[in-house]
Amino acid sequence: MLAFILRRLLQSIAVLLTVGLVSFSLFRYVGDPINSMVGQDTPASEREALRERLGLNDAPPIQFLRFIGNAAQGKFGLSYRTSEPVGRMILERLPATLELSFCAAVFALFVGVPMGVYTGLYPKHWSSRLMQAVSLIGISLPTFVIGILLILVFAVWLHWLPSFGRGETVMLFGWWPTNFLTIKGLQALILPSITLGLFQLTLLMRLVRSEMLEVMRTDYIKFARARGLTNRAINFGHALKNTLVPVITVTGLQLGALIAFAIVTETVFAWPGVGQLFIQSVQFSDIPVMAAYLMLIGLLFVLINLTVDLLYFVVDPRLRSQGGAARVAGH
Repeated sequence: MLAFILRRLLQSIAVLLTVGLVSFSLFRYVGDPINSMVGQDTPASEREALRERLGLNDAPPIQFLRFIGNAAQGKFGLSYRTSEPVGRMILERLPATLELSFCAAVFALFVGVPMGVYTGLYPKHWSSRLMQAVSLIGISLPTFVIGILLILVFAVWLHWLPSFGRGETVMLFGWWPTNFLTIKGLQALILPSITLGLFQLTLLMRLVRSEMLEVMRTDYIKFARARGLTNRAINFGHALKNTLVPVITVTGLQLGALIAFAIVTETVFAWPGVGQLFIQSVQFSDIPVMAAYLMLIGLLFVLINLTVDLLYFVVDPRLRSQGGAARVAGH
């Protein structure tokens, strides 16, 4: 187990270095950040002095090593657009993105999994066919179209929910603004959470359905029925338990995807998260913010993948037995 964790950590470091190198190399061709920081009438001497102060005249390898060294210390430099510390800018907006992604994940998990179980147990029922037909919406329609339609119906026509912003927030621990403690904040979360989580809901539903259909055809389910076990014990005590491994995999990866791809949802709903900050940084060629954002997303994916791999040992006894067999063989 310890060797597995160490191997995963080394792989994670290599992944983060690769993400940093790729993002830093790509962003060098986005544009000249000096043009976004100064006016058109700024003399060439001032432009050159600013370029020298920011280290833009250094060789690319030196700039990359400086970025990696600072990132390892939690320092991402100053924003070219606002001259503020990049780390502070991301931390100020990170709570909004994390709360939105958490709500979208809860919505997808607690709605998608029961729908998948139901459609897997009763595949020929008319309600199952209806759910499968409706689920095509989550796959077929782009995220921004779903968001705009929800705004049109629930904000413009019905006036039930707000169409943009976080609403009212409360400060926790002196630095974490949360939506969870106010009515308006919770209302502001509903539409963007549904928009962001609808695709993941459809994905989980179809995955659980296919796994349930496959498990219900196995021999041990037939033997369980022959022993006289109730349908409840068979469906939830045996069949559902054996679908957890792929569900954990997809859920973990999709949680990282929710955070990474919240950009579109945050743009549609003017949600003040790190995704919207990234879009603004692209418009102004703010390289430190863009590189720090991708490094953050890469770190989140690495941590989520490591957590999913560790959960395998808890859920799947075959992996534990393989590990024990390997140790015995080693001795």
